[in-house]
Amino acid sequence: MIVQRRVVTAVSAATALLLTAGCSAGSGGSPDGRGSTTSPGAAASSARATESAAPAEGAVKVLRTVAEGLKSPWGLAPLPDGGLLVSSRDEGTIVRIDEKTGRKTELGQVSGVSPAGEGGLLGIALSPDYASDHMIYAYFTSASDNRIVRMLYDTQKPAGEQLGAPDTIFKGIPKGIIHNGGRIAFGPDGMLYAGTGESGNRGLAQDRKSLGGKILRLTPEGEPAPGNPFPGSPVYSYGHRNVQGLTWDSRQRLFASEFGQDTWDELNAIRPGGNYGWPDAEGSSSKPGFQNPIAQWHTDDASPSGIAYVDGVIWMAALKGQRLWRIPLQGTKASAAPQAFLTGQYGRLRTVVAAGGDKVWLVTSNTDGRGTPRKGDDRVLEVEVK
Repeated sequence: MIVQRRVVTAVSAATALLLTAGCSAGSGGSPDGRGSTTSPGAAASSARATESAAPAEGAVKVLRTVAEGLKSPWGLAPLPDGGLLVSSRDEGTIVRIDEKTGRKTELGQVSGVSPAGEGGLLGIALSPDYASDHMIYAYFTSASDNRIVRMLYDTQKPAGEQLGAPDTIFKGIPKGIIHNGGRIAFGPDGMLYAGTGESGNRGLAQDRKSLGGKILRLTPEGEPAPGNPFPGSPVYSYGHRNVQGLTWDSRQRLFASEFGQDTWDELNAIRPGGNYGWPDAEGSSSKPGFQNPIAQWHTDDASPSGIAYVDGVIWMAALKGQRLWRIPLQGTKASAAPQAFLTGQYGRLRTVVAAGGDKVWLVTSNTDGRGTPRKGDDRVLEVEVK
């Protein structure tokens, strides 16, 4: 019941990359929030006919370490006036990093966070009206559920006291020791999207009345967004195992990364109302009614978390795979086999965020209980990508 308020890898065998022949494009909804007036399938066909493919091969260069000594970092949100906000999963805090000096200033601790296993303070995002309302949104695990809150960021107060009390805008997302999802992002339509996990209870992913194993689309106040595929419901897509990556391309189409179980991790082009198969399908499937991934990987090579779009390419941070994946696109299809970069150099990679131009911010995740921390972990890196 809904409760709410208000690649196969390129390393293994590039030829085994599965591209989705019939996957429809996802629309993040039109900017006015009413949804697309063109069917997603038609939009995808048109895009494939008119868009050129991104270059098949690219390059990565780590420019510098922006900050180090972070504990269980998870979400990252660049501030419009400079600085990076980073959430700590286990400490329940948000810090501001000066991207020029690396200096860290704690804003405060988010009250109500109950970290355990993969749960805790996860994704963060800035309000679309941040310039006027100074609101930070956060997805976190509480004692009873996963929920989304917003907090006032008051820079006039002393360090450690700059976060206002959390205002819960949405609650009731199933929690578990595993599969809590946690990525949130405002789309080009001004709506709030959230990737959730099925909390280890597989059946929730196919249950459209459950909030687990879904991508949700909400208004900034936490209500089901206008134009959602299921009237009155926050559910935007379903049949997901554990979504931790959300990004949009230059034509406002939504992409999401997803953890598989033992066989296939996925990158999906999200179609409103689409069923992505879990637990009846993992990876590409011939079963009718399921949306197939546009790329897939063995779980040892990926375990994907954050993703970012830069100039026709999806960049995907891999945890267990300890590498940064480059997936070139043509429309809503992968146009070539993914490339792996930084394999093993920085350990587990949690979050990647576009930094403007040809750069991204990249967050490591070696202090999350599953990595092997090195001196200086965890860190934020500035990376040039092509």
